[in-house]
Amino acid sequence: MSRSWERMVERNTKQLNKRRKKEGKQALSVSGARVEVFKGRSYIVPILLLLVAALFVVISGPWSNTYEYSETLFWVTVGCYLLLALVYFLRRPYLSISRDTLETRRFTGYKRLKPLEIRKIVQQPGYIVIETVKGGNWVFSKWMNRFPIEAMGERLQEYAKTHRIEWEHRTGK
Repeated sequence: MSRSWERMVERNTKQLNKRRKKEGKQALSVSGARVEVFKGRSYIVPILLLLVAALFVVISGPWSNTYEYSETLFWVTVGCYLLLALVYFLRRPYLSISRDTLETRRFTGYKRLKPLEIRKIVQQPGYIVIETVKGGNWVFSKWMNRFPIEAMGERLQEYAKTHRIEWEHRTGK
C-alpha cells in the first residue's frame, strides 16, 4: 500500500472507532504503527548537581556567625539545585522507534529523524551512534544513561535494513 493510502485508512479507522466508542461498541482494530520505546536512566547529571549543592553548603558555611549574605536566598538556591537534580533523575531519556521515524528528547526539546536524514547507524560495545546528515550525531550510552544497548541494536538493525541505511557493528578493540 502507498503511504497516502495507509494514512487515509488509519484516519478513517480512527473516526470509525471514535464513533463506535460513543455507541458503546468495541473498536474494530487497533490503529497505529508499532512503536518501540527504549528508556534509559540519567544518573550522572543528578549526582553532579547534588555535589554542586553540597559544595555550596560546605564552602559558604551558613552556620557560622560571620555569614553575611541572605540565608533564605542561600537555602532557596541549594533547594533549587536539589529540585533540578530530582527533575533530571525522573525525566528519563528515551529512544522511540516507529515505522518511519526515530524520536528522542534533547536539551532543546523533542527531536525526530526520518530515514533520509540518517547517514549511518553504528553499534559499539556500550554505545549506539546514529550519524545524521545534518546536525550532531545522536549517541546512546549504556554507561552514561543506562540504555539497553543490545535490544536497541537489534531493533535499529531491523530499522536500518528496512530503510536501506548503512549499519555498522564494531566489536571491542
